[in-house]
Amino acid sequence: MNTSHANTPPVIRRLSEQVVNRIAAGEVIERPAAALKELVENAIDSGARRIHIRLDSGGIDRIEVTDDGCGMAPDDLRLAVERHCTSKLRDETLVRISTLGFRGEALPSIGAAARLTVTSRPAGSDSAWSIRVEGGVVGEPQPCAGPPGTRVLVEDMFFATPARRKFLKSPRVESGHAENVVRRLALSAPHIAFRLEFDQRVILDLPAQDMPARVAAILEAGQADGLLPVEGERGELKLRGYICAPSVHRATANGQMLLVNGRPVVDPVLRTAVRVAYRNVMEHGRHAVVALSLEIPPEQVDVNVHPAKTELRYADSAAVRALVIGSLGRALGTGAGVAGVRPDLIQSRGPSSSRIWYPPERSADAAAVSTRLAMPPDQSGDVAVPSPVPSPAGFAESSLPLAALPSARRVIAEDAQTRADSVAAMDYPLGAAMAQVLGTYILSQTADGALVLVDQHAAHERLTHEILRQQYMGGEIRAQRLLLPEVVDLPARQVDVLLGFVPALARLGIEIEPFGGTAVLVRTMPALLEKENPAAMLRDLAEELEADDLSTPAQADALDARMDAIIARMACHGSVRAGRKLTHEEMNALLRDMERTPRSGTCSHGRPTWLKLEKADLERMFGRR
Repeated sequence: MNTSHANTPPVIRRLSEQVVNRIAAGEVIERPAAALKELVENAIDSGARRIHIRLDSGGIDRIEVTDDGCGMAPDDLRLAVERHCTSKLRDETLVRISTLGFRGEALPSIGAAARLTVTSRPAGSDSAWSIRVEGGVVGEPQPCAGPPGTRVLVEDMFFATPARRKFLKSPRVESGHAENVVRRLALSAPHIAFRLEFDQRVILDLPAQDMPARVAAILEAGQADGLLPVEGERGELKLRGYICAPSVHRATANGQMLLVNGRPVVDPVLRTAVRVAYRNVMEHGRHAVVALSLEIPPEQVDVNVHPAKTELRYADSAAVRALVIGSLGRALGTGAGVAGVRPDLIQSRGPSSSRIWYPPERSADAAAVSTRLAMPPDQSGDVAVPSPVPSPAGFAESSLPLAALPSARRVIAEDAQTRADSVAAMDYPLGAAMAQVLGTYILSQTADGALVLVDQHAAHERLTHEILRQQYMGGEIRAQRLLLPEVVDLPARQVDVLLGFVPALARLGIEIEPFGGTAVLVRTMPALLEKENPAAMLRDLAEELEADDLSTPAQADALDARMDAIIARMACHGSVRAGRKLTHEEMNALLRDMERTPRSGTCSHGRPTWLKLEKADLERMFGRR
């Protein structure tokens, strides 16, 4: 066997400029959407007021970006397609970066991987100039016709790097990535008009707008989706933006538009903070829809982490997380029925709604009525129809006699005072209770004629959850000693888990002790849940703790990390069940409590607690519009 070649040391050689450019292009331009991002960022930095984007086959065949910015002279064109040449970086310490681009890598990288043509004309110039780059080979600028601004044309993406081209996805998938890029950049520059076309089909056509209008257009959300304003400050950090109510969510995080100092980012610190803020009000596995802008001193953030400039490094990431979680938590802490209320949207609905409703203080009578929900269910029937509510303005009373109506035998006459109370209740966001449907849903009507459906179990579960949580945060949940301690048999592994958390469970109002073998003795229960079955609750709590691999007695904060999930499980046991018949007063009390209680738009598992059908919704359902 000849080993002479193996013993020969390798020769180090300098790579050609074309190979270097193609290697660098792989870092910056990983797919057509990445090239599009760099081109649109350049257009924004040029001071453009309008940007027109055209893509064919998801950008694989063709990308064209036209702007009306400052343009470039011939000498600038030559430098623009050379690596590390830029007009944007004035601070060589890489600290105070005020533009989206600054590395001087975008155009050279695109030209190394595709066929690039840049045509530009500065304002006041007699003619435009064009330069072409193919696979890294740069031509000379040539005079040509063209309007003021810049037009960049990219054709045959990755023709010079076939290995990269074969890993591209279908045009449909690549188009989706490209659209997401444009939406993020359009959000960062609401003062610029954007038009996006895919294969000669218009996808976006946004005029110059203010930020609220741009957010609604980008997120494709409006009043029905419950846009909530967000504001927060922590030292020199400032957070602004809008978020959708928890009932609006998506399967992926593509609906999360995040800006840091005006730069669109896909930042794990911010995304984690958003997930934590929504964790207790949204279904597991779903993602919130948000548009947030973080302002941070430039010296506290490093944007030069990755060539794509979408990942950041913070000097104090804990402060950033705390600001986002706290600000979103306050925005989400509204009662049911008021999420998304904004003066500009209210006024568009007419003078009768041109005000913001503020919930009244909780009265002793309402509290007394609400506690009736914990009483044993009435078994007399599964449908409750309370006293009728007068028809709102615009709806005529029926001319038929009561005996001719199908539900006449279930209608109970009410006195004048009850009728007046029902009319007043319509002014609340969730309106006045009219009926209980299928023993599970409360049907109510608002002053503007809208219908509201409330899931009584989900709603009461959130109310119980918030009371228990408030008691826990206040120091300790109030406990009620059982008249006769109850013995609960459990699998041995679950008994071991529960006994490992005896002090922590005591803080929840649950006092247990071993009772030999596979049994535990329950001495106290939370006062709010005293009528519940201790055995069923302990089994569920044991499963909750057993499912968490990190919940071990050696970790002092392990239970605290899952405390809200534990409280949610307890709240589920202490809530009024589906099928429970409620009186008229109980239903209205539940609606008023929902309006006062934070996060009551969703239950403890993230499902919506109420739905609203307005006149326009009903007209669409019945084909009237």
